[in-house]
Amino acid sequence: MTKLPHDEHDFSESQVDSETVYRGRMLHVKFDHVRQPDGHVATREYILHPGAVVIVPALDRDTILLEYQFRYPLRRHFYELPAGKLEAGEEPRLTAERELLEETGYRAARWDHLTTMHPCIGYSDEKIDLYVARDMTFEGHRRDHGEFLETLEVSLDEALRWVQDGRITDTKTALGLLWYRTWVRDRA
Repeated sequence: MTKLPHDEHDFSESQVDSETVYRGRMLHVKFDHVRQPDGHVATREYILHPGAVVIVPALDRDTILLEYQFRYPLRRHFYELPAGKLEAGEEPRLTAERELLEETGYRAARWDHLTTMHPCIGYSDEKIDLYVARDMTFEGHRRDHGEFLETLEVSLDEALRWVQDGRITDTKTALGLLWYRTWVRDRA
């Protein structure tokens, strides 16, 4: 068995003090002083995030549902898997069920948790749980006021080509598709 660096070294930092720089509806920005392993004090700026989910809605083994929507920070449209942030005290699986129904109009009878991802480890504590939704029934979307998007059925192979050719650049979607492809192959 390979001996890993973390078996021997602890590079943990300890908080000296902490200041809230900004608190919004979704993001909480902090500025901390930390003591490093060598005793020096350094600063850390980071974002506290409530957590999120991303869902691979599998219409069948080889066909998934994607969303097409505008994302203001980059001022462009994106192809994405359905996703959403956790509400206070909400379990990730319940968030996934709620977001799938709200955004796509589908309810799934079967759910599988694939993995947990940490997309921004250098500046945020955000955690994203990835689920596969299967055996879906369309009931009609229940989108939030001000939520504008379209859904489209895409083959898994085509969606993966869109990742390769740069049409899909959203990391949670790209990783979700790759995880799903591996999960499908492992179940063959």
